Amino acid sequence: MFRNKTILITGGTGSWGQKLTETLLNEHPKEIRIFSRNECAQVHMKREFIQDPRLRYIIGDVRDYNAVMDACYKVDYVFHLAALKHVDVCEDQPDEALKTNVLGTENIIRASIKQHVTKVINVSTDKAVDPMNTYGLTKAIGEKLMIRANLLSDYTRFVCVRGGNVLGTSGSVVPLFMDQIREGKEVTITHNDMTRFFLTITEAIRLLLVVTRESEGGETFVMKMKACRIVDLANVLMELSGSKPGSCKEIGMRPGERLDEVLISRSEVPYTRQFSEQYYMILPSSILYGKYERYSHLNRVAFQEYHSNAGLMDKEAIAELLREGGLASGQ
Repeated sequence: MFRNKTILITGGTGSWGQKLTETLLNEHPKEIRIFSRNECAQVHMKREFIQDPRLRYIIGDVRDYNAVMDACYKVDYVFHLAALKHVDVCEDQPDEALKTNVLGTENIIRASIKQHVTKVINVSTDKAVDPMNTYGLTKAIGEKLMIRANLLSDYTRFVCVRGGNVLGTSGSVVPLFMDQIREGKEVTITHNDMTRFFLTITEAIRLLLVVTRESEGGETFVMKMKACRIVDLANVLMELSGSKPGSCKEIGMRPGERLDEVLISRSEVPYTRQFSEQYYMILPSSILYGKYERYSHLNRVAFQEYHSNAGLMDKEAIAELLREGGLASGQ
């Protein structure tokens, strides 16, 4: 479906964006536009991809509507990855998080409709579910804006993807732990009972492609994800590196953090369907979107809430996930 198509990736120089670009180049697109405000990251990415002629790098900010409009010109698909993502940064500067994560998302929606984009895939987060921090609140509003946008256009379709922590990406705890272990420092844990969802970057990109192909617009897709205690993750990383496990220091939870994350809330369960063996799908709560008839054959889910403190991985499973993500040698 991407052959000879033009694709825009906002926040395209990040970990998700670079892996998505690498994958999409194999789909024979006409052009992939990498839209971000980080000039240095774009230069590094150009070197990494050896200046592939199908790649076009655009300096711009999703906060700038005119820049977004220009970037969306004659685009077929938009992957909206740009966001302020660090919980503590968004807590310290909620006004800046609002500008990027909400107003920036509005700009993507309006520009995509004006430029007749076929489909927009919005990447969200588990922190948008029953949010308790600024990052989660802004991403929750972004989801609502994206789903509603399907009522604003007869052509452009909008769909959301809700993910957890991607192993090894910038801001992930795994690179932090690995650096601390390598330097012989204590591994810092904010709380010994904290749990999180994890997936590999390959799984994340596969989800984006499935959603692009299968969605009609208005759906929110959630992947079945593995979860673990953060302290267990730290101990496995120490074991795999040959270090003595157990040297972790609890430093206290940061502002806006919570012990467990939720991917599907209790209030969303009535609208959630088992899309496939790997994916759940949340339908919009209003019948105005007209999605219920198409998906009437899908089963409802049996759980009351999908949270990270259930079915936790043991150390063997954590080690295997790290190997799948290319973050452990397996020795």
